[in-house]
Amino acid sequence: MTQPSDNISKAPMDWAKLNIDRCREWDYSHDMCMTCGMCASACPAAGIDDFDPRKVIRMVALGQETELVDSRWPWICTMCGKCENICPVRIDIADAIRHIRSLKNRDAVPGILHQGLTAALETGNNLRLPKEDYLFILEDVGEELAEEEGYEGFTVPVDKRGARILCTIHNKLVNTHTDDLKHWWKIFHAAGESWTVAGDNWEGTSWGYFTGDEAAMQVMAKRILDQMKDLEIDTLLWPE
Repeated sequence: MTQPSDNISKAPMDWAKLNIDRCREWDYSHDMCMTCGMCASACPAAGIDDFDPRKVIRMVALGQETELVDSRWPWICTMCGKCENICPVRIDIADAIRHIRSLKNRDAVPGILHQGLTAALETGNNLRLPKEDYLFILEDVGEELAEEEGYEGFTVPVDKRGARILCTIHNKLVNTHTDDLKHWWKIFHAAGESWTVAGDNWEGTSWGYFTGDEAAMQVMAKRILDQMKDLEIDTLLWPE
């Protein structure tokens, strides 16, 4: 496991070297932090390599931008948002961490995230899964479901114009967790819902969000919006 950067030290802090105005304009209400620890108590990643969302926010308030950007801490965060939901003064902790990630040199972003985002921008999914393979997996899993009682004749609608719901797909569902596709499909079938999945740019996991890449996030979000417009769909289900 990668160790924490040496720049996050447990040694006494030299207050004379701090630039507390450095992050003052960040729009996350970090100056409101009371160091109560509620965020850390809710965080599923707290304690991993000494990670603590409360400490992150204190470092932001103290202007330690460089130390945070160079550290592993921002990448330990799962971005689940439990910390900011429980924060009594409503500090935007997860958004602050995403901003810290955005300041990282793109080539220094952890490998799987950097590679996955590049793949998604170039191919429409984080796996670089060819369209024919993707469609084969959907058809194959759909045929498995059709063999179950009550789902006879079931097929997976792809690019169905005029459907009510567009459902995005998490890449793991067409990779290692294909059976999990059936859960949503069973609900749709039982409800008599009109739905569809996209044939292209189907990726439902925005690693632009997770890496702090605003431009990439906008590209991926626009692709989904364009699909809804082109297929005349008014409701989006984004399981991710």
